[in-house]
Amino acid sequence: AGRDANGRPVVVMGVPVSYPLGNGRTSLALVAGLPTSYLNETLAVNVDASIVDYSIIRKDGSFILQSSGIVDNNYFDRVDSLYQDIDGEASVGFAAGLQEAMASGQDYTREVLISGQRWNLYCTKLPSSEWHLLLYMSYNVLDETVDTLEQRWNVVSLGGCALILGVLLLVFVGYFRLTRRQLRALDEARRSADAARRTAEQASKAKSEFLSNMSHDIRTPMNGIMGMTSIAIANLEDTHQVHSCLKKINVSSRHLMGLINDILDMSKIENGKLILNTEPMSLRETIQNVMTIISPQLQERGQEFQVHVGDIPCESVCGDMVRISQILLNLLGNAVKFTQDGGCIQLSLYEEASLKGSGYIRAHFHVQDNGIGMTEAFQKKIFDAFVREDNARIQKAHGAGLGMTITKYIVDVMGGSIQVKSVLGRGSDFHVILDLEKIPAQETELRLPERDALLIERDPRTAQEASDTLTSIGLRPVWVQEAGQGCEWLQQSGGRDGPIPLILLDCGTPGPKALEDIRLLRRCTGGEAAPPLILLCDGDWGGLEIQARSAGVSGFIAKPLFRSSLFYGLRPFVEPDALQEVPDQEAINLSGIRILLAEDNELNWEVANELLSELGMTLEWAEDGQVCADKFRQSEPGWYDAVLMDLRMPQMTGYEAARAIRAMAEERPDAAGIPIIAMSADAFTDDVQRCMDCGMNAHTSKPIDVQEVVRLLDRHLHHRSSWDA
Repeated sequence: AGRDANGRPVVVMGVPVSYPLGNGRTSLALVAGLPTSYLNETLAVNVDASIVDYSIIRKDGSFILQSSGIVDNNYFDRVDSLYQDIDGEASVGFAAGLQEAMASGQDYTREVLISGQRWNLYCTKLPSSEWHLLLYMSYNVLDETVDTLEQRWNVVSLGGCALILGVLLLVFVGYFRLTRRQLRALDEARRSADAARRTAEQASKAKSEFLSNMSHDIRTPMNGIMGMTSIAIANLEDTHQVHSCLKKINVSSRHLMGLINDILDMSKIENGKLILNTEPMSLRETIQNVMTIISPQLQERGQEFQVHVGDIPCESVCGDMVRISQILLNLLGNAVKFTQDGGCIQLSLYEEASLKGSGYIRAHFHVQDNGIGMTEAFQKKIFDAFVREDNARIQKAHGAGLGMTITKYIVDVMGGSIQVKSVLGRGSDFHVILDLEKIPAQETELRLPERDALLIERDPRTAQEASDTLTSIGLRPVWVQEAGQGCEWLQQSGGRDGPIPLILLDCGTPGPKALEDIRLLRRCTGGEAAPPLILLCDGDWGGLEIQARSAGVSGFIAKPLFRSSLFYGLRPFVEPDALQEVPDQEAINLSGIRILLAEDNELNWEVANELLSELGMTLEWAEDGQVCADKFRQSEPGWYDAVLMDLRMPQMTGYEAARAIRAMAEERPDAAGIPIIAMSADAFTDDVQRCMDCGMNAHTSKPIDVQEVVRLLDRHLHHRSSWDA
């Protein structure tokens, strides 16, 4: 060590080196002087001096540098006096141990006390040099450092825990929100499932209602059809009996067809809407048809059936005949079901002025029975769906409890009302009120010349009703209860001047007793001027008609006794020169007209040809709509009088064929006016409207109703003739 020219401390370092020099000389060594400041910067240990002291020494103890700077003294000179063993005694041989380790090139470490503090001494040889590094670390500083590190670790740990807790909290909050969304979704799904379940239950309920309704409504006319078919088969040789059965089968079949058309119209069930088919109808025909359909059930149970009809001034009204029949059949069907065998059931009809005005009549229908009756509590809920009284008396009665619900619904749609009165064990009375529109054009003055009419009727109520009706058509009724009393009256009045009286005998159910009464009356009215004897009968005389006429019967009038039935039934006997003007579609004459029938089914063509040809019509077959249009185009104008059109056909449908015919109006004059009548099994309201939109004039459903086809043909051919004129 030394100082340079500027007085700065330097370290002189030299190594033996032999290099040739100039002038033939050779070097001995290479000497360099390095400033101590450079050595401090170069050899400085990158440690925290507040924690660790260090020194770099040679083997002889001389310092190269120290953390506090370069010193000139020797390290070994102060070791023994400065260091103490940890037990407090002076360190002995410490320098010798250190020198020995340095000489052997091994690391050296030892704990000592310096100024009362514990230090750790560590010595290691620096690589590629003869220098050794000495490190001194105080345990107090180390403890403080450890404490500091511990505090920092605690802080870091707490911070980490807080961070983890915060992250967990965020995760929990996110999970909680997700769970709430899932719960809401689950709740919505549950509500949707509940709604779907309710919808399914409603659908199941609607299905049950539909099936029960179908069973309830179809079974009644089917019983009539099957019963009359069995009777006809058993009496094939009896022409009158077979004819009577076929007429009743026809009535039941037409009613059944009307029900099927309504049942198959699913829009009424799905939408809860009932479409009324309002058209001209006869109350007399309605009641007679209902009696025909319900009679087999009454006869099967031996029940008495009474029909009471007051003076009905307006028999022809506008209404839905099928629905009104359905109301009455539902009520009568329940009466039969809940009335004991041999019981009594009554159907009553009367009219009064309607609150809607002079263009309407208010019709009252009563269905009464002496059956099991109902409790007051059950009467309040009888019109609810699926409700039946839970009583052992009715457990054997079949049904789903829908008949009254259906009836109430129909009555409500018609704008009417229905009431029920019942006494438990004494029977029930259902009262239906409907306001029906009159048909003024069909109202005829039904008056006969004045004449006595002897009415023989056992039931006072029926006698009073018949007397009122006879009075309304101009006759003078005289009422007695027995045939013998009638004979007495006839004998007493035999000498009176005036027209011969009429005798009206209510025979009730045809049988031997009725034949005896007929013979008794004829015995007491013998002679050329014997008064006409007309039977008022509930049932069909069938095979007994020949015996009755042989016994002296002049004619028959079916009950119930409406004004029109009495007028047209008695008129031939009061005015012999007058024809019996009962409105009858069978009297329409359509012979000679030529019909083009479009029908793709050969069997249907054969049926239609057979039925209509018997009425004198000439039919020509078109196998589909295209053939129909071609035949019409190729024919002479006016060749065909009308077209009967099926709707579902190959190549060209009935709708398309009707449009094609109407489109020929520019080519031929009859294309626009020829009646085109749809005759198809597609009989829903939408189908009928589509026919009208395609240019057709009318629609009738299959199976073919000959009377309806004849009525439509006559109506539209008559209108066409009026237009041509």
